Amino acid sequence: MALKIYTKTGDKGTTFLIGGTKVPKSHIRIEAYGTVDELNSWIGLLNDQLSTKHENKTLKEIQDRLFTIGSLLASDAQKEPKFKIPDLAELDIILLEKEIDKMNGKLPVMKSFILPGGHPAVSAAHVARCVCRRAERLTVALQQSKMFVDPLVIKYLNRLSDYLFMLARYIGKQVKAKEIPWKPRL
Repeated sequence: MALKIYTKTGDKGTTFLIGGTKVPKSHIRIEAYGTVDELNSWIGLLNDQLSTKHENKTLKEIQDRLFTIGSLLASDAQKEPKFKIPDLAELDIILLEKEIDKMNGKLPVMKSFILPGGHPAVSAAHVARCVCRRAERLTVALQQSKMFVDPLVIKYLNRLSDYLFMLARYIGKQVKAKEIPWKPRL
């Protein structure tokens, strides 16, 4: 018999962190890892629009790291989980930085802010970037509320948003979508 997807344990607006601590579903920790989950879905949608093996592989790797981050954020740092949670490593951040530098070397210098858009994949990358920034803000808020957040999580999300911005520009160049400079009304 297959396991049921519903448990009914959240029907009263609460859920459990890894480690067994019961919290309201509105808890900032739930907001943080829920936003990371949303980001992971947006990256999946973005990846479905690309046909370049290198970017597809990198985005799958990022999705794996986001599951790691979600697990870290879903854990009660005061309680030992019953199973091993994967770790984030400095090498994960270095990978993003190398990818950013590689794409940046193939793009024209930005002379102004650019408007998101020009192609569905470019727009999807920008949406993912915005969701990533929200996840970063929520994890910083967790940390500022004196709740434990591995500093690598914040660093990774910060670098990931930079990567997604650069990827949006890089995709735009590949599909020959014109970058639209922002021209502020003065």
